[in-house]
Amino acid sequence: MKKINKIAVMTSGGDAPGMNAAIRAVVRACAYYRVGCLGIYRGYEGLIENDLVELNARSVHNIINKGGTILKSARSKEFRTKEGRKKAYENLIEHGVDAMVVIGGDGSFTGAVTFNEEFGFPVIGIPGTIDNDIFGTTHTLGYDTALNTAVEAIDKIRDTASSHNRLFFVEVMGRDAGFIALNAGVGAGAEEILIPEEDLGLDRLLESLQKSRRAGKSSSIVVVAEGDKSGKNVYELAEYVESNLPEYDVRVCILGHMQRGGSPSCFDRVLASRLGVKSVELLLDGKTNLMVGLKNNEVISTSIAEAIAGGHTINHELLRISDIITT
Repeated sequence: MKKINKIAVMTSGGDAPGMNAAIRAVVRACAYYRVGCLGIYRGYEGLIENDLVELNARSVHNIINKGGTILKSARSKEFRTKEGRKKAYENLIEHGVDAMVVIGGDGSFTGAVTFNEEFGFPVIGIPGTIDNDIFGTTHTLGYDTALNTAVEAIDKIRDTASSHNRLFFVEVMGRDAGFIALNAGVGAGAEEILIPEEDLGLDRLLESLQKSRRAGKSSSIVVVAEGDKSGKNVYELAEYVESNLPEYDVRVCILGHMQRGGSPSCFDRVLASRLGVKSVELLLDGKTNLMVGLKNNEVISTSIAEAIAGGHTINHELLRISDIITT
């Protein structure tokens, strides 16, 4: 692989707290190693439209604490075509870029692998998604912050649930993965947790709520991942419970996109800094098609293809613990 003189960095897919901290780390690692750095606005779409800008150490001051991404993010249908990817490659060559760091999720990584296969262009991935559903890392950027946001919101909802003796269904993000629901549910002391990975059944839900009532609980919280496999959305779940357990006064709260925003936690800032520096160092060492991640508090690398295909499995021990401590 030829010597790396200039690296481009982008954020792609859904935004996640910690993305700015990762951009900052990439830019400053480039400055430290005396390598040029460009930022690509709006992900692959901006790359196709040649929306690139020179970045230096001062370009990224005071962004480590900011949520979202200063480079913006967008979906790109055109990048899914060979013509679109060719245009993106030509723009990188025009700017003298030798390698690219992609901060995003599995969709972003799939694009990066295809791009490398077609043009032999070096890429390193940094996992940035609140869902924490990427193989090869125990934590993705934004996951810890999203958890804390969800727990704080659920704590506040419990105050009003207790005041009015109500049952609240709280929906958190996680269409295909229940990491936020499971961990936030345990952390906030939810009476029941519904996640995509486990179909516990509606009978089990009713039984659990009846058990809570018999135990003297006058209010309850049920945390629901948006991809729960019960076959009902959160409003239908609420109606089902209210029709079968009329003694409950049921309310629904959907946390939605607030989980993706906000200032990143210290954990996410430190993780982003470690992964950003490592991504630059891997490229300078002639490595490509790797994703950086965290395992046993050590920064590791995994092939991007494996990260996409592997899948991050739910902690079933935590499900068991949840059953025990919600009695």
